Order: sequence, then structure tokens, then C-alpha cells
Amino acid sequence: MNLLITGATGFIGRHLCACLTARNYTVVALMRRPEDLPELRARVDRLGGNGDLIQALPGDLSAPGLGISEPLPHVDAVIHLGARFAWQLTRKEVYTSNVEGSLSVAKLARRLNCRLVFISGFMLENLQHLSQLGIDPARPEQTNWQKVYRRAGAYEASKLEAALKVRLFAEQTSLDMVEVQPATVAGQSQTGELDAAQPLYQLLENLSRGRLALVPGTPEHWLPLTTVDHLSAVIAAAAIGQNVPARLLCLDPDTPTLQQVLAMASGSLGIKAPRRFISLPVLRAILSIPGVPKLMNTYPEALHFIQAKRFDTANTERFLERQGLFRPNIVSAIEASAYWYQKQRISNPPVMRPCGENTSATPTPHSNEG
Repeated sequence: MNLLITGATGFIGRHLCACLTARNYTVVALMRRPEDLPELRARVDRLGGNGDLIQALPGDLSAPGLGISEPLPHVDAVIHLGARFAWQLTRKEVYTSNVEGSLSVAKLARRLNCRLVFISGFMLENLQHLSQLGIDPARPEQTNWQKVYRRAGAYEASKLEAALKVRLFAEQTSLDMVEVQPATVAGQSQTGELDAAQPLYQLLENLSRGRLALVPGTPEHWLPLTTVDHLSAVIAAAAIGQNVPARLLCLDPDTPTLQQVLAMASGSLGIKAPRRFISLPVLRAILSIPGVPKLMNTYPEALHFIQAKRFDTANTERFLERQGLFRPNIVSAIEASAYWYQKQRISNPPVMRPCGENTSATPTPHSNEG
């Protein structure tokens, strides 16, 4: 099989390429910079895949027709991981790539008469959250998206808008589509390998540097997680499997509470764990003060992903069991991720920069890749 992937060079994308090519599937990677193909192949080789089975297709999510000018090879499925993401963007900055680009990918899959595996996010299963934002998934055309962007932030809002509009397109055109809804991504379940741009890495960074003296939320709040290798396996199964459910919610229901995660990570880092809590509304108010988000390396948009709600993953679990896929131990993965972070910090100490130069990393909300 030939699989076209957007976002192949990102953290999830690299692991997905390794997962697929290790099984001798050919990957066609839509790339803004096709000259980066050798680097992608080398990274995939290091992850246990076969980089020689990856070819580059020049293109751009922000361009009309995805900027594709070369003839397309035969494609059996399109996997859409790509997106522009960061905190505190504007709707104008993300709409072309995240919403229009997603619709262009869906139209490409329809034109190729193949399956679309669309990567959205777990927050689409929190109907109370959607209602608070002013979204009714049954009537998305009635949504005042300008208000949603103000309430949720441009990244999350653009992902929600894209998912609902692509769903509608799929229904109207009978497109074979599977929507994978991932939680926040933890490191590789065995090695803990975790990209520095991932939100869990940023959480570990803030914890290590003393920016997390209080636990956000209550003792019931949690940050839903899934490991990057399990997510890659789920996406691969969605692309090549038979009788796949229309939606696959990829999160580990056994993820501990945020307080427990921070305690486990603190043990791995050899530091004292925070014990007291700060309510999310109070924290959100503090982060509304200009300059504070950058100072704390935490942004109000990120707080939406800290949940009190638990999710029903039974439908996904039944499908994965038929595929012979089982979730890795999430507690071990969290500890491995913390050890990986600590090892990287020791190996790559921070570089002193001139006063005034921006040194803060921008965390990304969940599993999608740019």
C-alpha cells in the first residue's frame, strides 16, 4: 500500500512513518521543504523504520490545491496530521492551513477515491466543553466561529472548525473517512523519547524549573495521555484496517490524575512534588495578565485540556483488540518520559543568551504535526 501523509516530519509523523515502513508500506510525505527528505529518512531509520520507503511530494497546506504540481503516485489512503500550531495565534494566521488546508486534503482523498484518516482531538468528545464554546456538533453551521476563536484560542478553535467541516464534507460526498481523536502525547512507551515541543515535555520543563509550585485544577483533574507509539499504531490501523469505526478515541483511560503525574515525574527528576492546588479559573485570570504567560511558560489556551471529565473508549478498545493492539502501561511511559527529559537536559544544558532574547519554547496543545 501507498500512504500519503501530511505532517510526516513532526514528532507523531516520524513515529508513524517508522511504524508503517517497518511493515513495508510506502509513504508519500507532503513536504513544504522536500530537501529535508534525507533527514526524515534518517530519523525514521533510527526509530526502527525503513527510510528508503519514504518519498517526498512537494506541497503546502496553505497553498491552493495544496500546492501540488507533480503527478501523484497511486495512493491507497491519505493521513492528515499536518497543521500549524502554537499558542496565541490569530484566526487569520491559522485558518488557511488548518481549516482550508484540511478541506483541501479531504477533497484530494475524495478525488483519489481513497480513505481519509483525519487526526482531530479528544476534546471533540467533550460535548459539555463544545456547548460552553457555543458549538452544537449536530448543527455546526449555526456556530458563531468568531466567538469560538475568542473563547478557545485560535489553535483549538481551528481544529474544531476543521473537524466539523471535514465531517460534513465526508457525509455530503460519501468519503470513506476515519477520524482519530488523540489525547496529549506522551513519549515512546519504552524509551520515553519525547520531542521538546510537546506539551508533556513543557510540563516537565516547568516542573523541573520550579514554575509548577501548585497543581492546576482539583484532585480529580487529569491531562489525558497516550503514548506516541500507540497513537502511531492506531493511526496505521485506521488507514489499513477493515470495518474501522468512524471515530477512534485514542487516549489512555488509566492516565493518573495531574497531581499523580506530577508526583511520578518529580520522583524521576529528583525534586519535590507540588501538593497544593490552584483552581483553573484563578490560574486563567493570572495568565490573562500581560507578560505572565511567557514568564510562566504556560498559556490560558492550554488549560482547556486539563479535564475533570472521563471518556468512554470502549468502542475504540474493541476495534484495537480485534487488531491485536493493546495500550502500553501509561505509568511506565510517564516515568520513561521524565527520565528522557532529564537525560536530555543533562546532555544539552541551556545556552546563555543576550538579555532580552526570547528563550521560551512554545508548547503545542496535542498530537497534530506541522
